[in-house]
Amino acid sequence: MNFLEERILKDGIVKDGNVLKVDSFLNHQMDIALFNEIGKEFKKRFKGNKINKILTIEASGIGIACIVAQHFDVPVVFAKKAKSINLEGEMYVAEVESFTHNCKNQVIVAQKFLGEKDHVLIIDDFLANGCALQGLIQIVQSAKATVEGIGIAVEKGFQPGGRIIRNLGIQLESLAIVERMDSTTGEIEFRVQEG
Repeated sequence: MNFLEERILKDGIVKDGNVLKVDSFLNHQMDIALFNEIGKEFKKRFKGNKINKILTIEASGIGIACIVAQHFDVPVVFAKKAKSINLEGEMYVAEVESFTHNCKNQVIVAQKFLGEKDHVLIIDDFLANGCALQGLIQIVQSAKATVEGIGIAVEKGFQPGGRIIRNLGIQLESLAIVERMDSTTGEIEFRVQEG
């Protein structure tokens, strides 16, 4: 069992509707020492990849992406979920559906921050149905950039996102893959991973 799985067992809460609450350390209150370990692990798993940019989606992926970016010494770009008055110039746009919020959003990245010379590592906190990742992949492809890999903190292995993304042939590294969870007992079972 790895450091993130141990932390999920200690502080994660299983709720009805296949919801795993990790807001005390991952996506509301953030444990920066834990994020640093996540960053080290992603640096190790993607060490052979040519990465010059990290891409994530607002909001809960940003904290993890920033710490991961420190380990790669590269900038972070995050896809915005709303167009604001300070966004200017041409944009890449993709529509994504959120499992957590049960809604569709258009996500936007300014074209000046992503181009064909970029080798992108996509980082996010959760992978459930894979909609957000598919949107981010679409944005990278629109920019004619290269997806070098995807790093996920927690994957819900019983939902289709991981299989969908792996079928695209992209290196997907999930630090904790939840195989099964039970809101009645609070039990969480992780997929055994190699390495």
